[in-house]
Amino acid sequence: MTVLKTSLRNFLAHKGRMALSAVAVLLSVGFVTGTLVFTDTMNTTFDKLFQATSSNVTVSAKGSSDTGETTSRTGKPPVMPASVLGEIRRAPGVRSAEGTVFSTSVTVVDGHNDKLSPTSGAPTIVGNWNHNDARTMKITSGTAPKDAGQVMLDADTAKKHHLGLGDDIGVITALGTHHARVSGIATFTVTNPGAAIFYLETKTAQQTLVGRTGVYTNVNVTAAKGVTDARLKKDVSAALGGGYKVQTAKEVADANQKDVESFLNVMKYAMLGFAGIAFLVGIFLIINTFSMLVAQRTREIGLMRAIGSSRRQVNRSVLVEALLLGVIGSALGVGAGVGIAVGLMKLMGSMGMHLSTDDLTVAWTTPALGLLLGVVVTVLAAYLPARRAGKVSPMAALRDAGAPADARAGIVRAVIGLVLTGAGTASLYVAGTADKATGGSAWLGLGVVLTLIGFVVIGPLLASGLIRVLGAVILRVFGPVGRMAERNALRNPRRTGATGAALMIGLALVACLSVVGSSMVASATDQLDKTVGTDFIIQEDHGQVINPQAVKAVKATPGLARVTEYRSTVADYTTPDGRTLKDTDITAADPTYARDLRKKTVAGNLEDAYRPDSMSVHEKFAKAHGIHLGSKITVAFKDGSTAHLTVRAVTSSDEVIDQGAMYTSIATLAKYVPADKMPLDQLVFATAKDGQQAAAYKALKQALHAYPQYTVRDQTDYKKALKDQIGQLLNMIYGLLALAIIVAILGVVNTLALSVVERTREIGLMRAIGLSRRQLRRMIRLESVVIAVFGALLGLGLGMGWGATAQKLLALEGLKVLDIPWPTIITVFVASAFVGLFAALVPAFRAGRMNVLNAIATD
Repeated sequence: MTVLKTSLRNFLAHKGRMALSAVAVLLSVGFVTGTLVFTDTMNTTFDKLFQATSSNVTVSAKGSSDTGETTSRTGKPPVMPASVLGEIRRAPGVRSAEGTVFSTSVTVVDGHNDKLSPTSGAPTIVGNWNHNDARTMKITSGTAPKDAGQVMLDADTAKKHHLGLGDDIGVITALGTHHARVSGIATFTVTNPGAAIFYLETKTAQQTLVGRTGVYTNVNVTAAKGVTDARLKKDVSAALGGGYKVQTAKEVADANQKDVESFLNVMKYAMLGFAGIAFLVGIFLIINTFSMLVAQRTREIGLMRAIGSSRRQVNRSVLVEALLLGVIGSALGVGAGVGIAVGLMKLMGSMGMHLSTDDLTVAWTTPALGLLLGVVVTVLAAYLPARRAGKVSPMAALRDAGAPADARAGIVRAVIGLVLTGAGTASLYVAGTADKATGGSAWLGLGVVLTLIGFVVIGPLLASGLIRVLGAVILRVFGPVGRMAERNALRNPRRTGATGAALMIGLALVACLSVVGSSMVASATDQLDKTVGTDFIIQEDHGQVINPQAVKAVKATPGLARVTEYRSTVADYTTPDGRTLKDTDITAADPTYARDLRKKTVAGNLEDAYRPDSMSVHEKFAKAHGIHLGSKITVAFKDGSTAHLTVRAVTSSDEVIDQGAMYTSIATLAKYVPADKMPLDQLVFATAKDGQQAAAYKALKQALHAYPQYTVRDQTDYKKALKDQIGQLLNMIYGLLALAIIVAILGVVNTLALSVVERTREIGLMRAIGLSRRQLRRMIRLESVVIAVFGALLGLGLGMGWGATAQKLLALEGLKVLDIPWPTIITVFVASAFVGLFAALVPAFRAGRMNVLNAIATD
């Protein structure tokens, strides 16, 4: 009880200092809790949606996926004859069955030819209005489509694009463009996942999406009373006799949920990873806080020991303070986490994915995990300061002595830090000289961990050296005030090292990712300059195929010297060594592609691969299967017959663009794949006549105005798009890393605030002998800046080392250009100095307001 009272008194006596540490715990726990609540809520939302939209049994056409996704390389969904519907209705246990047709390989535009697709990445779905959809949507305006000239859409899409009854809608498919006017608007009765949904009359949907009537993509089957889904599936399967995909409602829901979870898990674990980094940074803050509090209470602890308190009691007192900090910070963090989750839901709503707070899911394990993590991390971080407090001898009460210094421990720490850093550097060297990226990545991971830990452990030693260098470069120009700031930073190298290390971690990751991202862009740009021999690239940015009408418009564009089509399909390969490789991609292109992409060959000429019944393979594939020029490969096309193709070229496996591609001609593909099964183009390349590039570029954009889903890019546009894509990813990562940097800033603030308290008497004496308030504040600000710059130097240096090593591994995959983004590095370095200034504002202000006489009288 005495220990608890003492701990509580000390905790409340330093509540301002504890609050900063509690904020670090709160942020870290809040991020973990918010991530878990958000992903659980997403899972609940989609689980309800899938359960509501699934019939007892769903019959799908052969070739459709488990999730019902109908996108295909032909641009048309896989279908089954309408006669299947009668067979299903005659099966035992069937109460009703309804045929549906829908596709996601579509683009929908309004009367101004603007796309109506969601910006969140959710699909655009066009299908026929049916009873199954009526379970989750209610017509709130107008009527369902009754003829070819009518279309109905969901209310969210109508609201977002300001559409109403009578407005013109264009549905663009592989078969052409179908125009209709809005006859009705339907509102979701469940949470809208963000998709844009359009309904046509059944025959119109069949004709528009498939090109003929009398076919369905799915049949929704409802069970008779008392018939289980499993029994119904068995009976329907028996009636159909195979050749179709038959799934129960649970199987469809599980498949859809698995698809959603695969996306959510990537986001979930990425966010938890950044929360872990914030926790790591928070550990330094807590260690520094309790170390300084212990140092400031040396005399008090000595007196406690003198009147009979044992080492264990003193140790326990500090740990109880940490426990209080962990419980309070974690409890607040759990509450903040729910707020973060709601904020993420609102953000998703602004992107078009509407999530209701009615589905907010807070499993009991989430707050329990948050509390456990926060408390355990806080108590573990306080263990070393608590142990140090227990070592204070009773004699310390009789003199003004800090916590016992242990020179031997400092030497041991330095040796361990040097060993870890050396081992990490050696691991990075092995990674950088590896022959295979897979093997080198393990060494890279080990090197990153060891060098990070090594720099943390060796921080005090590095602080002693680097602070002197920084002092000579930055602080000496400020005269005596600068020299005092330098001495203050050097007074406790362990504290300075820990404070700098907290900032180092976040900046090291920023520097590493900047180097990797910049090198990827530079390498891809270099490859484009060296290998791409065409002027323009036409593609759909979300991976959809290019319909024949758009290709025809490209070919009719004036000012073009040549147009190259590029498509791919899947086949089973049987190689000369007798092995069969299932579902392997093969790329089919026009012969002019050999000029559009100057691909390096190690044997033969790529032009020859486009001869009849010929193909190319890449170098690694050739070596793995004993293939050489003239070898025959049996290629069984998934949607066609079997061909025996002769290898006419072996391409390099080191290039980035089309890495690992195996080529044949479109003419060869057409020989073995029926016309109705032929894949459509994924890309189209266009080359302008000499001197007509600018005019051709403008003409191409005009020719494809009716097809807004396709983008025309010249090489400059393509490089910019690549840079923007990687830049957006890095900006998102930097945003998440900002959490760790915020915690690190709190650490600098806390260190300075406690340092001011620790030096109260010293500050009073300096003020008494003539140091002005402005000089005092400047001294504290300069100390903060030099600590922040110290951490930035460590972090940026370490991160650039990691990034350069990672680029060596990427070079094995063809990304051979190392590019250091100096503008980013310099900006981060300068920003670190401003971080130091910002962190010192409150401590410097409080120090300047200190009463001189009271400060001198402080014991």
